[in-house]
Amino acid sequence: MKKIALVTGASSGIGRACALALLQDGWTTVMVGRRADALQAAIDAAGEHGQNALAMPTDLTKPNDVQRLFSDVEQRYGRLDLLFNNAGMSLPYALPSDVSGDDWRQVVDINLNGAFYCLSAAFELMKKQSPKGGRIINNGSISAHVPRPGSIAYAATKHAVSGMTKAASLDGRSFGIAVGQIDIGNVKSDMTASMLTGVRQADGSLKPEPCMDMSVVVDTFMAMAKLPLTANILFTTVMATEMPYVGRG
Repeated sequence: MKKIALVTGASSGIGRACALALLQDGWTTVMVGRRADALQAAIDAAGEHGQNALAMPTDLTKPNDVQRLFSDVEQRYGRLDLLFNNAGMSLPYALPSDVSGDDWRQVVDINLNGAFYCLSAAFELMKKQSPKGGRIINNGSISAHVPRPGSIAYAATKHAVSGMTKAASLDGRSFGIAVGQIDIGNVKSDMTASMLTGVRQADGSLKPEPCMDMSVVVDTFMAMAKLPLTANILFTTVMATEMPYVGRG
C-alpha cells in the first residue's frame, strides 16, 4: 500500500528538501504552502517522481482552511501516514520591548497555531483510518532549547512546539500515532546565508557560524519517517558540529 505524506512549508528550504526525498522514496506527497507557483516549482524539481506529488496552497493560520485541506486528503487518498509540521517564520532581531502585538501574533499564528491545527486534523484522520495510526514529525529548532538574542517570539513558539510534541506523543499512544520532533541547527539554505558572514551572539558580537549541508537534515528526517509505528524518536537534534549551541553565550 502506497504511503501518503503531507509536508507543510514545502515550497522552500527544509520542507522542500524533505518533500523531494519522500517522493524519491516512493511516497505520495501532498505539498502545502502559501504560493501555488512555488509549490509547482518544487514539484517540477522532483522530475519523474513529481507525478506522485500534489500541490495544495493553504493558509495554515486559518483553521477552516486547514480542515478543508485534510478533508481533501482524506477524500483523495483515504488516509494519511505522515505529517511533517514544518512551516514556520521568524522576525528580525528585536528586543521584547520592540516586538509589536501584530508581529507577535503573526509568529504565533504560523509557528504554533498553524502547527496545532495541522496536528489536530492529522490526529483526527489517523485515529479513524484503517489501519489506524500514523506519524507526526514537528520541526522544532535549536531555539526550542536555547534562544538567540532578540528572538523572543520565535523562541517562545518553538518552546511551545516542544510541549505540543510531548502532549501529542502521550495522547497518540492509544491510536498508534507516533509523534516526534526534529530540532535543527544551522543548515545551509537561502534563509541562513547570513550565518556564514555574521550572527549576533549573546555577548552582542557578530560572528560567522558553520552550517551543515541540507542532506544531513534530510537523512535524519527520513530515518524518523521510515521507522515502524512501534518505534518513535521523540526528540532528535541535528546541527553543524562546530556551531555554538552547547555552552552558547
